[in-house]
Amino acid sequence: MDISVLHNSILFKGFDDTEIAELMKALNAAEKNYKKGTMIFSSGEITDKLCFVTAGGVTIESNDMWGNRTILNLVGKGQFFAESYALLPDVPMLVDVCAAEDCSIVFLSMKSLADLNDTIRARLLANLLTITTRKNLHLSSRSFHTAPRQVRGRIMAYLNTVSVQKHSREFDIPFDRQQLADYLNVERSVLSNELSKMQRDGLIRCRKNHFEII
Repeated sequence: MDISVLHNSILFKGFDDTEIAELMKALNAAEKNYKKGTMIFSSGEITDKLCFVTAGGVTIESNDMWGNRTILNLVGKGQFFAESYALLPDVPMLVDVCAAEDCSIVFLSMKSLADLNDTIRARLLANLLTITTRKNLHLSSRSFHTAPRQVRGRIMAYLNTVSVQKHSREFDIPFDRQQLADYLNVERSVLSNELSKMQRDGLIRCRKNHFEII
């Protein structure tokens, strides 16, 4: 396990390497590797594990009984997922978590929080609050991306957000075409057609996951 990845994470901000190692032991940390396409959690499961991506990435998805998939988030290296469910272990998960690529995940048991001393626990919970707050901001931004009725409006809303975050009109996005379609809740063929139209209209240039707003 790469301790430097943990040291640079939000959860362990302010902790030195010795404290992180002690926390990993206290929280019964366990690292597992997954192949692309493997389901890590399924809707309806219950977990008390906070999950940290140390390599690769996972998608947080809503998959209904009719086979429709909506990507809610893409979680990459150095990011966390399942934090809310970990703190509410009696609440079943309403989402699926799938390996978007070969990945490694560290699982941290939140039920062990009570065993930490008060000072360490308070510092850890303060960092966890930052994680959940950022996650809430991300989820609220997705509502802006899917609010427009027209596909072009959804694409423009998403690209505008990424441009603001990157401080540039030229950038890479973390999604491939299918993932972007699932994230924006549109058909892939409709998305590809609209992107082609936007390029012809002189609004954007794009190739694979690289975009430029003109």
